[in-house]
Amino acid sequence: MNDIAQNMDVFDTRESDVRGYCRTYPTVFKSASNARQTDEQGRSYLDFFGGAGVLNFGHNNPAMKRAIIEFLEADGVTHSLDMATTAKRDFMQAFVDTILKPRNMPHKLQFTGPTGTNAVEAALKIARRVTGRKEVVAFSHGFHGMTLGSLACTANAYFRGAAGVPLNHVARLSTSHPIAELRAAYDDLSSGMKPPAAYMIEVVQCEGGVYMPALSWLKELRALAKETGALFIIDDIQAGCGRTGSYFSFDGMGLDPDVVSLAKGIGGFGTPLAMNLIKPEYDKHWSPGEHTGTFRGQGISFVAGREALRYFEDDSFEKEVLRKGEIVKQRLDAMAALLADKGAEVRGTGMVWGLDVIDPALSKSAVAYGFEHGLLIGGCGTNGRVLKVIPPLTISDEDLTEGLDIMEAAVRSAGGVA
Repeated sequence: MNDIAQNMDVFDTRESDVRGYCRTYPTVFKSASNARQTDEQGRSYLDFFGGAGVLNFGHNNPAMKRAIIEFLEADGVTHSLDMATTAKRDFMQAFVDTILKPRNMPHKLQFTGPTGTNAVEAALKIARRVTGRKEVVAFSHGFHGMTLGSLACTANAYFRGAAGVPLNHVARLSTSHPIAELRAAYDDLSSGMKPPAAYMIEVVQCEGGVYMPALSWLKELRALAKETGALFIIDDIQAGCGRTGSYFSFDGMGLDPDVVSLAKGIGGFGTPLAMNLIKPEYDKHWSPGEHTGTFRGQGISFVAGREALRYFEDDSFEKEVLRKGEIVKQRLDAMAALLADKGAEVRGTGMVWGLDVIDPALSKSAVAYGFEHGLLIGGCGTNGRVLKVIPPLTISDEDLTEGLDIMEAAVRSAGGVA
């Protein structure tokens, strides 16, 4: 048995067979810094996976690490349920001042539990409470979480198949479904269709294959929600927190969401935190304790999350993200050209990009090649056929270029291109 196999033994023999990512990256990681992880054998890997969108600010961000150490040494409150703490107030005030006020967003902050699916579940509850309706409209290729309510909104058949119970009260539409057709159906008393409690949409469908609905269509959908009294919910869990350049994926689009679900990047350091932004007129429908959770008051995440907000105090970080994103786009366009005969295409914005190679086997082969040559990259979309590039936003130009070089070699190798 070699060293890696021996070091993996306890995982192979004792960890549940449901584990997934470790099968794609079969090594034991020991340390990490910004956009690199190092395994127990001392091998360094460039991280184009970024904790599935959690590590927007890199592994072990130095400013966050210092703040966390100071917080721990001062015996800061690490767990507080929903009680008021200094760390929570500092995070909330910074979020209001840096993110909400400049956008004239009056939304309340609801801390829902540690993961994105907790935020989605709470968003569904408040929509149904406000409207008195049960059905929600979600969209093809959407991903919203793995608990039953959010899983009902998730489109992926593989994930849905594990539920073991019917996933009810969600209607599914494509992101090109004619809005005028929906409006006509709601107006027709013989159509059998009624307006839903909410429309839940991702402006960038990261897990679904990096699809982006047309802005004109999104605006029509938002208008329809307002006309019919349905809540307009944007799931910004993976595409938010600076991933598209601006803080929210919907910035500047005029979509005025009633609820925004956030998680992943808001904890800053990779520690868990999730919340919903809810318009006050809807938030008042909650009664105290109706949606609760043991791990809402995550002190370490509040401290690191507050540090993360410093990146958005001016537009310099946004400009850097967009500059790096253009580098990624140009390189992926060149890779797609190598696979033109297969119909490969590039989709994305900011620092979330997908190279759709069409063939799932080709994608899987490219991921494996990347790992063998020091790159962590994952597949997404239908049968994993899209190579998703979602590195830390703080990645250096040198690491970004090296990672893209490995990715191109992986595409050439998997695609049989000289």
